Amino acid sequence: MNYELFCTFAGKLTKTMSERRVRVRFAPSPTGALHIGGVRTALYNYLFARQHGGDLVFRIEDTDSNRFVPGAEEYIIESFKWLGIQFDEGVSFGGDKGPYRQSERRDIYKKYVQQLLDADKAYIAFDTPEELEAKRAEIQNFQYDCHTRTQMRNSLTLSREEVDRLIADGKQYVVRFRVEAGQEVLVNDLIRGEVRVKSDILDDKVLYKSADQLPTYHLANIVDDHLMEISHVIRGEEWLPSAPLHVLLYQAFGWEDTMPQFAHLPLLLKPDGKGKLSKRDGDRLGFPVFPLEWHDPKTGEVSRGYREDGYFPEAVINFLALLGWNPGTEQEIFSLDELVPLFDITKCSKAGAKFAYDKGIWFNHEYILMKSAEEIAQLFFPIVKEHCPEETLERVTKVTAMMKDRVSFVNELWPLCSFFFEAPIEYDEKTVKKRWKEDSGQQLTELITVLEGIDDFSLENQEQVVHAWIEQKEYKLGNIMNAWRLTLVGEGKGPGMFDISAFLGKDETIKRMKRAIETLG
Repeated sequence: MNYELFCTFAGKLTKTMSERRVRVRFAPSPTGALHIGGVRTALYNYLFARQHGGDLVFRIEDTDSNRFVPGAEEYIIESFKWLGIQFDEGVSFGGDKGPYRQSERRDIYKKYVQQLLDADKAYIAFDTPEELEAKRAEIQNFQYDCHTRTQMRNSLTLSREEVDRLIADGKQYVVRFRVEAGQEVLVNDLIRGEVRVKSDILDDKVLYKSADQLPTYHLANIVDDHLMEISHVIRGEEWLPSAPLHVLLYQAFGWEDTMPQFAHLPLLLKPDGKGKLSKRDGDRLGFPVFPLEWHDPKTGEVSRGYREDGYFPEAVINFLALLGWNPGTEQEIFSLDELVPLFDITKCSKAGAKFAYDKGIWFNHEYILMKSAEEIAQLFFPIVKEHCPEETLERVTKVTAMMKDRVSFVNELWPLCSFFFEAPIEYDEKTVKKRWKEDSGQQLTELITVLEGIDDFSLENQEQVVHAWIEQKEYKLGNIMNAWRLTLVGEGKGPGMFDISAFLGKDETIKRMKRAIETLG
């Protein structure tokens, strides 16, 4: 090809690629609960798709039938529904490029396996697990590759007749990809730049297993991405070692021109940065690693979820978005819609991101502050009703307005402000020792008389009357207020005293004071 012709061709190709519709996918395996790292991967795919006016495809990769867990697929879908991450097509969402569940695509894969076999890009291998184990014992660091395959039982070393006979006899086999030596494989990664790998170090990966008539992840992934017209593959760093194989597969099929662009996201690391985040880290340090509570159908084990722990979905989204990427500003609070135009896949970190779970708690607190007292009260109301069935939403809302800025989770409100709804039945010993003076009983008895004479029990009027009485009697303000708080609350916590007494009302306030005086002396 002459230079001018090459330039014309290259120009047309570039134009074609630039005009290609952005299509990304999230393709989990239904092998259990969805890890929070998977949620972040899905989130980044969502942001990328929305930013470019493209599509987000939901695919279920269930080729490993031995690891299938009932209920996992439904759990994953429910997780994204809670988080507000919407898919455009795929399992349960429709679309014209299905089926989107790999176990329903067997015949499709068989066609492409045969295509590789016919082109001598793959071969059939009959090695038993015992034979492979024996070879591993014989050869240190053994791998099935261009150097060792001539020593094994496969269609490259057996006659055609022998291969046909073994298949006819029902012998189980696998189809392996034929990786040729002496090639340099180039992976262009949007985050990591050019990654070059020598083909000599790659093994001949299994692409298909006759035992279940299903492909492995590697083949199914390539075929599906091609047929579903995926333009960008955004996935975790753990798949980077597989990327050279995937590039070679695209080349083997003749699909190099439409091969998707790759972006391998940094790992989520343990909070101390030492190793990949696991469920055990969450169990050990007291935070969830799954979006929803998970009930393992095999073991019966129950694992915590962000939803059940009281996190807002928007707080979880905000927290995850900034694990491995940031907009380059001081701003930290973003809605999902605000993240879309700001997200830049090329600005993701190459290094792993420490899972600072306490930052997730901070985000939840910030979202509580941003929400109205009415919104939080709706969530708090059922908790109050469990303890006090007669309570009204109006009263709960008043308490919420006073107390919501003190908590990070709605379920923390009840232990913090139960005294608004239930009179204390005991009094904190430390507070009693510190705040209940010898003359507290006599002074508060006097205060009861003052309160009984107040017709307007509003916060402002109470404050004026009580402060005037304290000044007149020349009592110490701190002594009166601290002892009074103890009688109403049971300990030394809560908002302003007149906020508490105004909410309780005159009768309840005096009733609690009399009981405390009687109890404490």
